[in-house]
Amino acid sequence: MSGDTAVKMADYSPDNSGRVVRNELDRDAENNVYDSTLYHEHPIVADKLARKLSARQVQMIAIGGTIGTGLFLGTGKSLATGGPASMLIAYSIVGSIVFLTMLALGEMAAFVPIAGSFCTFAGRYVDDSLGFALTWNYWFNDAVSTASDLVALQLVFAYWSTDMPGWALSLIFWAFLIAANIITVRAYGELEYWLSLLKVMTIIIFILLGIAVNCGGNTSNTYLGAHAWYIGDAPFVGGVGGFASVFVTASFAYGGTESIAITAGETKNPTKNIPRVVKNVFWRILLFYIISVVIIGFNIPYNTEGLSENSSVTSPFTLVFQMAGSKAAGSFINAVIMTSVISAGNHALFAGTRLLYSLAVDNHAPRVFGRLNRNQVPWVAVLATSLISGLCFGASFIGAGKLWTWLQNLVGVSNQLSWISISLTSIRFRGAINARGLAYTLPFKNWTYPWGPYISVVLNIVLVLVQGWSSFSPKFSAIDFVSYYVELPVMLIMYVAWKLLKRTKIVSYADMDLETDVYVATEEDLKALGQEKTPRGRVYKVLRWIF
Repeated sequence: MSGDTAVKMADYSPDNSGRVVRNELDRDAENNVYDSTLYHEHPIVADKLARKLSARQVQMIAIGGTIGTGLFLGTGKSLATGGPASMLIAYSIVGSIVFLTMLALGEMAAFVPIAGSFCTFAGRYVDDSLGFALTWNYWFNDAVSTASDLVALQLVFAYWSTDMPGWALSLIFWAFLIAANIITVRAYGELEYWLSLLKVMTIIIFILLGIAVNCGGNTSNTYLGAHAWYIGDAPFVGGVGGFASVFVTASFAYGGTESIAITAGETKNPTKNIPRVVKNVFWRILLFYIISVVIIGFNIPYNTEGLSENSSVTSPFTLVFQMAGSKAAGSFINAVIMTSVISAGNHALFAGTRLLYSLAVDNHAPRVFGRLNRNQVPWVAVLATSLISGLCFGASFIGAGKLWTWLQNLVGVSNQLSWISISLTSIRFRGAINARGLAYTLPFKNWTYPWGPYISVVLNIVLVLVQGWSSFSPKFSAIDFVSYYVELPVMLIMYVAWKLLKRTKIVSYADMDLETDVYVATEEDLKALGQEKTPRGRVYKVLRWIF
């Protein structure tokens, strides 16, 4: 190829500052012509990981990172503490918040697709102190999420009466997750794809079976309808405290949706694939959650034994399969739930590792955490993050069920703080883009700006403050109070300490860095876009949306 239609691959070369820069391609949208003329150079700081995650893998990882213990086990706790109506309302409200948050995040991640994602964005577009505090907070979030998933393994495994200690099971899968994340990102992506696909198929089967059970296909051969909504204190259980407490469980359940942007640093053609994920995947997740919550609320009474105990937790999904009249079916779904828990832990460890890598790149952590192996995987960060998940072994001393609840509260609040930060960062980012007249350069635009991010901030702040109501009533519980609110002073202290130490300031629109790590399409990206316009490409596009 030559002349005006030539396509020039990204040219990597060091500039005078020691950074790496690459040429930017100018695209003629109408004629699909690419001009190889160099008109900008973008510094590359954090975009150094291998881009080996395909669109197929990223789409499924987005689902898999969210459908995990929060849905399979968290719904049981929500039902027991708040009742079916509280659970449905809370999951609907939090789902709407996450939708607004994902639109805001997708706009930024498509523009600057790096592993640090919204944590790095907070430092660049708001204040370096916010980026420091948010990244450390979310790294700890992912590390604790991995621990909570390993604890959840013990809870699910307790369904079968065995002599195997829970800590031994956690140890086995802890080593497995480390191996899957330290070899190559392609191995992680393929493992997560198939585990996530299994989750999706399981939920579809559950929905169909749940409808059949409710309509009379159960062991008692009776129509259930909404009977469970009128048992005892249902549909609202535990008063205001019970209703408020469900929100942190719902936030834990939806947590991980935003972390799909972290994969942007290793995603092929992120300017196209990240917007697809944002627009398509969340609707599927919301659909799975809301329908599952409705079926659980209709079929399982809130006072069912085993939904939420200190030593064990029985998944509502397993109970529905048991209601169909098959113990073997209950064992099957329980085994599938175990694979789902492993998948969630795999995704959490991946995200936490990439954030620790970003901390090193941004000089917020020792640079040793930024070391890459020959497959461009931050192996030191993998090992460091996995050490925190050793918390799971404390389950043998205080009860796996109780420990899982505490970890769930910590992660849920951390998710909400992250959603607040993402929305604030989006407001600042889009303000600078509009002020400089660069809106036309955005690969994906958040159609809810400016009202969407503001609504997300307000609702999340309200939830953070009121969801710990149950720790005060009917009597004060110091441990529960800490699990609900300890994240607030910790993040504030980190923000203030870094601000005082580094004398950071809120970045003005004029000084905001809108150049570094902006993605430039490669020749491989352009070929992939051209193939999508062929008949075979259109068929593949439909299949990719479905699967």
